Amino acid sequence: MPFSNRFQYFSIGQQRILLVLALLMLTFLYFRFYHKPSPSPEQTFKEFVVEVSGEVQKPGIYLFEKPPSLREAIDRAGGFKEAVRSDDPASSEILETGTLLLIQKTPDQQIKINIGRMEANKLLVFSIPLDLNRVSVEELCLIPGIGESLAREIIAYRQRRKGFASVEALKNIKGIGEKKYQSMKRFFTVRTSP
Repeated sequence: MPFSNRFQYFSIGQQRILLVLALLMLTFLYFRFYHKPSPSPEQTFKEFVVEVSGEVQKPGIYLFEKPPSLREAIDRAGGFKEAVRSDDPASSEILETGTLLLIQKTPDQQIKINIGRMEANKLLVFSIPLDLNRVSVEELCLIPGIGESLAREIIAYRQRRKGFASVEALKNIKGIGEKKYQSMKRFFTVRTSP
């Protein structure tokens, strides 16, 4: 018996009820298996990335839910390799994402902590923009769409203008049109602090 003939045994009212039930079932299945609700603002967070290297138990790159203090970053790396007295008030200094902590031992057995920036390739892996006023030709070449000649143009422009005032100033460089600018602007920032 053909499938269409089976429905002739249901009245119009019953067919409508079956249709509504089928739609409800499909809606339930969609929300159950395919629909991912967007997180609320409280659930979303920006990762704060800090690299700790040198004289610590577990050197590496660590992710934090909020900007960590110097002490928190060192603790996450397992602490210093050797017992050190650390009552330094700077240990409560808050770090920004992309920070590199280099822990070194001086010749007189003191611990020295250098705070810098992670390497450009590591910053890009974590989608941390590069500072246009500090980036090198080699680092610029890591950005898709930027070759060595364009990288040199960007550095020359920066030197002529004594720095970038904004990322949008990239549009003033020969070889960077609106389309190229739109594709590369997310890779850069202009930091105001030294």
